[in-house]
Amino acid sequence: MSGEHILVIDDEPDIRELVREILADEGYEVSTAEDAEQARLRRRERRPDLVLLDIWMPGTDGISLLKEWREEGELPFPVIMMSGHGTVETAVEATRLGAYDFIEKPISLAKLLLTIERALQAERLARENIGLRRQLSTPVVPVGDSQAMRALRTQLERIARHDTPVLITGEQGTGKQTCARYLHSLSARSERPFVELSLVPHSRESIATELFGCERENEVHYGLLEQASGGILFIEELTDLDLPTQTQLLAALESGSFLRVGGSEPVHINVRVIAASHKDLEEAVRSGQLREDLYYRLNVVPVHVPPLREHPEDVPELVDHYVELFHNQQGLPWRHFPVAVKNTLMHYHWPGNIRELQNLVQRLLILGSDTEVSLEEVTAALSGPTAEAQSDLIEAAWLSLPLREAREQFERTYLLKKLRETGGNISQLAREIGMERTHLYRKLKALNIDPKEQQHSS
Repeated sequence: MSGEHILVIDDEPDIRELVREILADEGYEVSTAEDAEQARLRRRERRPDLVLLDIWMPGTDGISLLKEWREEGELPFPVIMMSGHGTVETAVEATRLGAYDFIEKPISLAKLLLTIERALQAERLARENIGLRRQLSTPVVPVGDSQAMRALRTQLERIARHDTPVLITGEQGTGKQTCARYLHSLSARSERPFVELSLVPHSRESIATELFGCERENEVHYGLLEQASGGILFIEELTDLDLPTQTQLLAALESGSFLRVGGSEPVHINVRVIAASHKDLEEAVRSGQLREDLYYRLNVVPVHVPPLREHPEDVPELVDHYVELFHNQQGLPWRHFPVAVKNTLMHYHWPGNIRELQNLVQRLLILGSDTEVSLEEVTAALSGPTAEAQSDLIEAAWLSLPLREAREQFERTYLLKKLRETGGNISQLAREIGMERTHLYRKLKALNIDPKEQQHSS
């Protein structure tokens, strides 16, 4: 796998060659340009990871070229300015236009290498922060100690050692993206980008532009294939690609190059593709929704993620994981999920899989007031619903408990419901359930029920 690509723009041949040799020795891929016109051409040929840009050049100067790039939008790469006779004003102007740093000539090679490494590291961290914000509640490692999840992790760890395409299938919400990120973290491409292509909100034209980029006059917009250079492109739902885009993607993967929208020169890429789908892809091929040759090109190493209902023993660990995650990362209140509640969740069929469980935990942390999550909260959240559905869930949970714990859970649920019905009035409750008040107080205390809280919530 190639190193990061640096474009050196300087009108002095000796400096260009010296910098090129030094950077090549450090493991970088280097291209050079002697003026702005060549720089535009090199930038079209291949997206650089970083640019070293001289200020004083014949024709268009470096500040003007930087301004030209800046007017297209955010700079798609860090830029380090170089100058033999710069001023404070030019340094300030370069910084204002988005340059990462300013280096004076004669160049100190030690300082240059350090500045380049810091700029690339800052760019990597910026990408990672964007990814973290997008995936705040997604674990990097598939969670669960069931046989199914252990086998899945072992398979992913084995696949990560190779650089082949991967096709991940599984129902919606099972954690296909988590598996892709886990593969990336274990692979030789882990230091390079993980770029996602999510297609749902895009038109056909915008999909092509987002994936392959575009060229308009002197402007170049890099698509996700180029942004993922050296790393991984994750296609969230393969069947959402229209057939013309599928054809272009297949050609790019087979030839290692493609044309940007509006472009005429091939762009070379080095990227590993991980595609995912919740659909029956063989049926999609038969119906003409998915190109057969693209399917076989990507299906070199198939991975299937099981639905949560096939490994319900992982539910308690997943619940604890998301409680800690939302508490630590989003500042949500920590709440305890007792055994009976986790048993209820284990007996639920989870049509929305892990994503549904994640959303449920988040909702219960946000809306709940007690430190302990109750069975009624959970069954109401899951079944919305009918008393019969709630009763089935509670019964399944109680039947899986020892007699003493099941009795305690029943008594707690029963008394909480009666307390709410009576507005927390102990005398009325004692009469309705036929229990002496002293015994009732003792029972409420043993079950950790505060009648005053029920008065406030009624």
